[in-house]
Amino acid sequence: MTVSLVKEKLLIDGEWIDTDQTHKIYNKYTNELFTEISKADEKMVDKAVEGAFKAYKKENFPPQQRYKVLMKTAELLLEKLEEIAKIIAQEGGKPITEARTEVRRSVSTFQMAAEESKRLVGEIIPNYNAEGRFIYTVKKPVGVVVAITPFNFPLNLVSHKVAPALAAGNPVIIKPASDTATTTIKLSEILVEAGVPKGYLHCLVGSGSVVGEQLLQDERIAHYTFTGSPEVGKHIQKTIGFRKATLELGANSATIVHHDGDIEAAASKLAKMAFANAGQICISVQRIYVQESIRERFLEMFLHQVSLLKVGDPLDPETNVGPMISGKEVARIESWVKEAELQGANIEIGGKREGNIFYPTVLTNVTGDMKVLREETFAPVVSVIPYDTIEEAIDMVNDSKYGLQAGIYTKDLALTYKIPYLLEVGGVIINDTCCYRIDQMPYGGVKESGLGKEGPAFAIKELVEDITVVVNLE
Repeated sequence: MTVSLVKEKLLIDGEWIDTDQTHKIYNKYTNELFTEISKADEKMVDKAVEGAFKAYKKENFPPQQRYKVLMKTAELLLEKLEEIAKIIAQEGGKPITEARTEVRRSVSTFQMAAEESKRLVGEIIPNYNAEGRFIYTVKKPVGVVVAITPFNFPLNLVSHKVAPALAAGNPVIIKPASDTATTTIKLSEILVEAGVPKGYLHCLVGSGSVVGEQLLQDERIAHYTFTGSPEVGKHIQKTIGFRKATLELGANSATIVHHDGDIEAAASKLAKMAFANAGQICISVQRIYVQESIRERFLEMFLHQVSLLKVGDPLDPETNVGPMISGKEVARIESWVKEAELQGANIEIGGKREGNIFYPTVLTNVTGDMKVLREETFAPVVSVIPYDTIEEAIDMVNDSKYGLQAGIYTKDLALTYKIPYLLEVGGVIINDTCCYRIDQMPYGGVKESGLGKEGPAFAIKELVEDITVVVNLE
């Protein structure tokens, strides 16, 4: 599929704006020009914030309308599934089967957020020591929300920020990753078609140093929801002061394969999830800890499964691993792997590049001081490390500045009860990989993996203010 090179416009205060400055987006597999996106300047950013703030003050988006808009958005996304999936595959490099799954997940995310819009109820507070008083709470939209989103899930991670914010009655300004902004523009078009009121949705494309920084400095914005690097997350928190933020940051997620686990199932699933979306997933499997007594057997099965993965054109339904987001990122991970090899690591499979593709790579003999283990690779590279005791494995998982999710394969029932208390992560996945996520579950980490939770029912808690009301009945 090729698309006509029509320049995409920005959504600002109910109008689609064309600008002279543009950002070029390239097909990540062919490197051909895919489209161009208008870029926002300082005046446009200010106009978007002003429009959002005015809309918030008018309070003209009641819960029943929010429900209808969000459900209609889900319906339209489903109707346009194939069109949007092909955009994701081309501008993001995601295999088409995974792109279709992302659209379906976004449909569910909007449906769940719509249901939550009907559940924003307060509480009646017992008046034990307050005779003659009636005390209750109401939930009020927090205000203007800025959603700063990454390239790796250009539809569903935007949905996880926009849908709960609108469900809570907040105007939203989206600043998507520039290299996959077409997908966000299409979602914005769908939301407008679904009836989102003027001022309640804005989409701005531009650099973090210009557009992002201006948004951080604007005191009219009440809440920031960000997915990206810990460095940027720390900068956001430092800049905004007492204003609220939900920060989904980095990870080098691990999965333990214990001696009593289903080794064959683990090898098959880990081979798939270590390289899904070319490893560019926050909870991608980066570290695999395998009990020494089963290490050789697991590694043989695992490498066989990795060798079966098809690498290539993301529009081919048979493709398992497509290109990375840019040549710069491919060069980075290539240098990390070469550095690890020079430091003593073994490349069991992969380790080569072809254009924007880095082939699925498995490393052994890796140590904790190597970047491929210590930092977030965000690439199709995984390390397999042996351990003797489960205590040793837990210590190695916890020996990280990150703490998003971890997985473990084991049949030990007592261990499955204890290990969530022992692992320093936001989510523990039993008998599956650390890369498991469904959209209704609370999702978020500890340490440098961030603050707050996503998942519509959980995200919305941060997007409303609980107001206490005391009525004097005397």
